[in-house]
Amino acid sequence: MVGYTGTKEQYLARLRRIEGQVRGIQRMVEDDTYCIEVLTQVSAVTKALQSVSLGLLEDHIGHCVVDAARESDEAADAKVTEAAAAIARLVRS
Repeated sequence: MVGYTGTKEQYLARLRRIEGQVRGIQRMVEDDTYCIEVLTQVSAVTKALQSVSLGLLEDHIGHCVVDAARESDEAADAKVTEAAAAIARLVRS
C-alpha cells in the first residue's frame, strides 16, 4: 500500500481540477488572451501542482518512511535517501 491510498480520491479530484485549469490556459492561448493573464493562470497551476507534491511527500514520509523505519535501519536509510532526492527535485523545479 502506498502512503496516499487513504486520500487517493482527494488527490484525483485536485488533479482533475488542475487538468481543467491547464485546458483553460490552452484556450486562453488559442484566444490570444493577454500575456499577463495567461502567466497568472500558469502560476496558479504551478502552485496547485506544488501543493499536490507536498501532500504526496508528507504522505510518503508519514507512511512509507515510518514503515521502513519500523522494518530496519537499512530500510529506513533507503527511504530517507529516496525522500531527500524527491525533495531536491522539487526544490530545483
